[in-house]
Amino acid sequence: MKALYKGHLSDVWEISKTNIQPIWVQKAFKENYLRWNDDKLVISMSGINPSVKFNLKITLLSYPGYASYPIGYIGDFLDITNHSVVSKKRFYKHYKIVEEDSL
Repeated sequence: MKALYKGHLSDVWEISKTNIQPIWVQKAFKENYLRWNDDKLVISMSGINPSVKFNLKITLLSYPGYASYPIGYIGDFLDITNHSVVSKKRFYKHYKIVEEDSL
C-alpha cells in the first residue's frame, strides 16, 4: 500500500502471513531478503530497497550484521521507502494511507 509519512509517499506493507503481498514483498521473499522465523519476519533492509546512504550508515556505524536484519512482528508495518519497521500504533498515528493493495 502507499502511505504518506511526513508529507512523502512511502511503500508500506502490513506484516502478515495471510494478507495481500505487493509485488516488491513477493520478490523480497523469493530472493530471501524477507523470511519467516516462527511469527517473526527477519528483514534484510539492505537487499530489498538498496540505498547507498543507508548501506553506508550501517557499514560505518555498526558491528557487522548489527541492525541490518531488523525483526518485524505480525501486525507491524514494513516501510521499505524509509527502511523501518513501524508498530501498528505508531503507523496509525504518523502515517496516512493513500492507496490500499488490491488483488
